[in-house]
Amino acid sequence: MDTLLSLLDDTATAARTTGREDLVARLESAAIRLRDPRRRIIVAGHPAQGKSRFVNALLNQDICPVGDDATTTIPLQLAYAPHPRAELVLSTTGSDETRVEFPIEELAQIDARTPLAAGKTITRIDLHLPNDLLADGIVIIDTPGIGTRGRSVGVLEMLPTADAVLMVTDASTELTAPELTFLRQVHEFGVATAVLVTKTDLYPHWRQVFEADREHLAQLALPVLPISALLRTHALRRQDAQLGAESGFGELFQFLREVVTREESATRRTVACEISSAAEHLTLALGSELAALRDPQHAATTIAELEAAKATAQQLHRRTAAWQQTLADGITDLAGDVDHDLRERLRTISRTGEEWIDDHDPGRHWQAIAEWLTGTVDTALGDNLLWAHVRAETLAERVAEHFQELGATELPALAIEATHQSGTLAELEPDIGVLSKVLVGMRGSYGGVLMVGLATTFAGLAMLNPLSIGAGVLVGGKAYRDDKQARLARRRAEAKTAVRRFLDDIAFHAAKDTKDRTHHIHRTLRDHYAGIAERTLRSIDESLTAAQQSAGIKAADRDRRSATLEHQLATLRHGTAQLHAPTNA
Repeated sequence: MDTLLSLLDDTATAARTTGREDLVARLESAAIRLRDPRRRIIVAGHPAQGKSRFVNALLNQDICPVGDDATTTIPLQLAYAPHPRAELVLSTTGSDETRVEFPIEELAQIDARTPLAAGKTITRIDLHLPNDLLADGIVIIDTPGIGTRGRSVGVLEMLPTADAVLMVTDASTELTAPELTFLRQVHEFGVATAVLVTKTDLYPHWRQVFEADREHLAQLALPVLPISALLRTHALRRQDAQLGAESGFGELFQFLREVVTREESATRRTVACEISSAAEHLTLALGSELAALRDPQHAATTIAELEAAKATAQQLHRRTAAWQQTLADGITDLAGDVDHDLRERLRTISRTGEEWIDDHDPGRHWQAIAEWLTGTVDTALGDNLLWAHVRAETLAERVAEHFQELGATELPALAIEATHQSGTLAELEPDIGVLSKVLVGMRGSYGGVLMVGLATTFAGLAMLNPLSIGAGVLVGGKAYRDDKQARLARRRAEAKTAVRRFLDDIAFHAAKDTKDRTHHIHRTLRDHYAGIAERTLRSIDESLTAAQQSAGIKAADRDRRSATLEHQLATLRHGTAQLHAPTNA
């Protein structure tokens, strides 16, 4: 770490001396990434699985509200600070955020309708605590239950900036289908993930559940760790090492250590590539000027070579239209394909829901239909988001092929904004009560009794006789059945209309979100690759200018300038050698 920071400072100094402020900005950004030790760990899971209690046990601090009536409804980010404080992060126009500080003791009373938000949307709650684990650079994010509406997509949206995901599921039952779907989506994003089977102290059969979960996750090859937050809390309170080992947190800390080590290595590789790239740009300019100063007779040859390189770079720059055309076509295809993919998924959900409604009474199962619909739409939005992310990375690779003449080209980091559920499923009109059903039958039976009773009076029978009563029962039963079928058909029609309206609302808002997402991807890729082309052309252009100007330098100034250039080049070469040394590999 110290070596890389020293190399960054030396390279930035050389870039600043040569007036390459564009390289200085990139190197300073790399230094910020290198000096930032924080690793974001997302804690996800369905409601009532023990996420908040697990976070409290992990930090050895009662900070997250727990209990049967307490659940996380707003993302809670816990980071280190020497003095505790809590802040509401509110979204405003664009990407700006506003913060409102509040007492930590009021955390349990904070929800989406809190007056502190002043009607704005709460993005998350930031808690800053003086905690040993957080001081090591770990940032814990306790998320709302993924089984609730739109929560899975919200967690998936955090993944591009996350270092690991801890999926919490209790030991009462094995992993459900929605949990397995969520784990598949996270795994396809490429984020390090571990499944934590909690409450092993509460369920004697937890080993059978643990083995079943391992079998479910065999294809994903995800680690499954049995833990007990309660045992962990008792172990810390009583300083009992044996109890601490039985809590399972030892394996969890080993997983976190591996994540931190892996992410540190990835950050160092990225920073090393940034230093190497900047050194190449600087070496080109400094080396060309030094060659012209050392051998003025061959300066013309050096200038000719640089002019040829400049012509090649200018040709590449003029071919901007080529890679931008590839980018524009790719963005157009991406937007159309992502929108079509989401609409097809929603159409499939609509057909499945209508088929189920045709076979059942939606009035009896409307709550189950609502839960199935919101959960299935949430999964569809997550899969669509994942597919958009993969397509965007493929597009970035296609655009990078236009820059093969410049050597290896780094790919930009793409943050994908999600499409959230924004529709409301209407309530069905409740079915009529028992008294109303009796009245329907009596109203239908009245006509049967009257008609048959009048006809039988000609035979000398009373109005109410066994024949008229039997006819009333038959006609009343038929009237009741007809009314029941009519009411069922009406409820089914209303249910289908409600489902279609809900999915139409999702599709309407998804269209806007898809456009915003593709515009963001377009801007990111355009700025990234335009910067590569401009930096390359600028390096060659400045090298040519320096070589041309060196021809008019006096002999005394030439020696002094040569010494300066040799020192700068030696520093750059030494730094590059250190980057490629085996100890830094």
